[in-house]
Amino acid sequence: MRAAVVIAGLILSVGGSHPALAGEVACWFENGAVVAPASIGGVAGDWLLDPSAPRTQLHDTRAAMEGLADGFTGEGRLAGLPLPAAPVSVVDLDSRAAGFVTPIAGVIGADLLAAFVIDLQFEPCRVRLYAGPAPRARGGQVLRLETVGGAPAVRAAIADDRRARAGLFAVDWSSQAAVRVAGATVSPQIEGAAPAGRERAPARLRALSLDGRLYEEPTAALATDLDPALAGTLGVDLWSRWSLRLDIAGGRLTLWPR
Repeated sequence: MRAAVVIAGLILSVGGSHPALAGEVACWFENGAVVAPASIGGVAGDWLLDPSAPRTQLHDTRAAMEGLADGFTGEGRLAGLPLPAAPVSVVDLDSRAAGFVTPIAGVIGADLLAAFVIDLQFEPCRVRLYAGPAPRARGGQVLRLETVGGAPAVRAAIADDRRARAGLFAVDWSSQAAVRVAGATVSPQIEGAAPAGRERAPARLRALSLDGRLYEEPTAALATDLDPALAGTLGVDLWSRWSLRLDIAGGRLTLWPR
């Protein structure tokens, strides 16, 4: 027998003899980033959830407090579920951790997030993980994911008043701007969008096209940290329009209207 339940505004069909192991946790949206409590390698705290980061990283300030080496392999937990053991880099995250109410321990990247199917809603912020096949969800707009440098990306196009560019844009859950691009992506350069912290969205582009839909005057910022194979990243000013299901291993990103 099957039953329908509602999670994060989605109607899910559940049933069968082998349901996926699931966990859920309250997150919060701060400084343009999705933040959730987690523990990795014994380091418990507030972590950024960011699929656009190929690898999981620990802030070097927190690493020094914990007496950890420059790099380590550690297991962890998120939303009550175990995270697989994966190498964790110790890096300077001052540029990404500034301005938060509580200290940011690090960034959980695509290497660990790919172990789950992830449902994310923004208001109220909730993250639900499925370790295995997720319940079927009705409807939704499905975008195909491609992997670029270890990060999931979708095909999109952007334009200013003179030029347009199409390509792969990483799925970014830790930047405010709907679009982050390299300075030379469009011409003339985006006025007022000098590279700044990810928490800012200081400018706008003329348009963004995603899966056949046009979004006019999306917020924008310039970036200096992009993989050369990416045209840019798409951030939470865009994704917060929907409830999301991210399935990195399955190559699918599903969007439902909020």
